[in-house]
Amino acid sequence: MIDPSRTTTPEADLAFLRSIVEGGASGRGMLTMGVAYMAGGILYGVQCLFHIAQMHGWILWPAVPSLLFIAGISVVFCAILAWAVREDRKHKVAHGPLATRTMNAAFTATGMVNLAVIVIFGVGSARDQDFAVWLYYPAIIFAAQAAAWFVAWNLKRRAWMLATAAGGWVTAVALGLLVRQSDVYLYLCTAALFLLFALPGWIMIRGALQTRAAD
Repeated sequence: MIDPSRTTTPEADLAFLRSIVEGGASGRGMLTMGVAYMAGGILYGVQCLFHIAQMHGWILWPAVPSLLFIAGISVVFCAILAWAVREDRKHKVAHGPLATRTMNAAFTATGMVNLAVIVIFGVGSARDQDFAVWLYYPAIIFAAQAAAWFVAWNLKRRAWMLATAAGGWVTAVALGLLVRQSDVYLYLCTAALFLLFALPGWIMIRGALQTRAAD
């Protein structure tokens, strides 16, 4: 027997489905993800540019300052990410639209994969004394991100999400084939960080801020 109290109208069902596809009325939950992507793309893109300059002899820093610079990139990224998470909590987006929560879950799961891959390829590279083994790690990261963006596209049907997913897949395959050609590998990785991380991050931040202003 159907409980009348649990029935819904067609209008309510349509509104629910629309909230899944479009992400609901609030885009605040995208701010954290957008900040993380834009900051990560810019910071690690700058780090790749730093390595390109070293490769060409334009930067001739000793080992310690170079290591401090690279470590500083990660420190700054973590600080920005912490700020973004606190900002979203301030606006209570933890229980946001279903589509946004699903996207966050997909990208969080991707982050878990990333951590496992760091350990696997890091240990393998050190054990085999072969830096090329470590270079497979970014290729796997782009592949995992491509999968997450494909999930996002299925939820929200935004063309730029599908383009990001396709770009990530192509980049992953190309990087995997170029691990023995460090110069071309580095150029491709630099471009991909700006185009497939920083640019989507900027798009998400812009959308979240526009939604916040409208609210």
